[in-house]
Amino acid sequence: MVAALGETTAGPVLPRLLDHMLESEEGRRILKERPRINTSTVDMATLARLPENTFGHAYVTWLDRCGVTPDTREPVHYIDDPELAYVMQRYRECHDFYHALCGLPVSVEYELALKVFEFANLGLPSAALSTAAVVRLNATKRARFLSEYVPWALRCGSASRSMITVYWEERWAQDLRELKEELGIWDPPPPKWRKPLSEAKEATARRVKTELSGQMG
Repeated sequence: MVAALGETTAGPVLPRLLDHMLESEEGRRILKERPRINTSTVDMATLARLPENTFGHAYVTWLDRCGVTPDTREPVHYIDDPELAYVMQRYRECHDFYHALCGLPVSVEYELALKVFEFANLGLPSAALSTAAVVRLNATKRARFLSEYVPWALRCGSASRSMITVYWEERWAQDLRELKEELGIWDPPPPKWRKPLSEAKEATARRVKTELSGQMG
């Protein structure tokens, strides 16, 4: 339902995002090579072996900390133009990169914050429509979302480089802080995590150990 809403409301915006990609050398490479993001195309164990300060390591640690996988993204169904359909798919599959980059969990208040960021950065109507879910937050969380996260998301999203033009797969080994500075992204207000970072790091270390054991076997 949410995926279908995103596709049916994205029509006027997708050509503009495509233009942004065509204006960027990095974006043109993405359109030419059409990379996909899932556990078949991304070697998570290799990312886990990268230094802790890298984007790739931060991404796989974020996946472990949140208990999610990139394999859950729906394919595009309702956009006929193959190039625009790929732009929509790319947006959808890159969403978790924004989480990892900004250090935000996946609970409702932080998903909403990231949707406001996406709307300010990319202009997709579905991102703005998603904020109707703010009614699901209790009064305390709603007040913090409106007073702290919305201002951050609007300012940061509008000031930073268009996220659709970033070839994230070429940035795995890049220092996370340097990447954020390059893209013009600054940290949001500190979130509250359910799982300690230490547990995520242990899970990431197990990925490496399992991979090494498989290679030795």
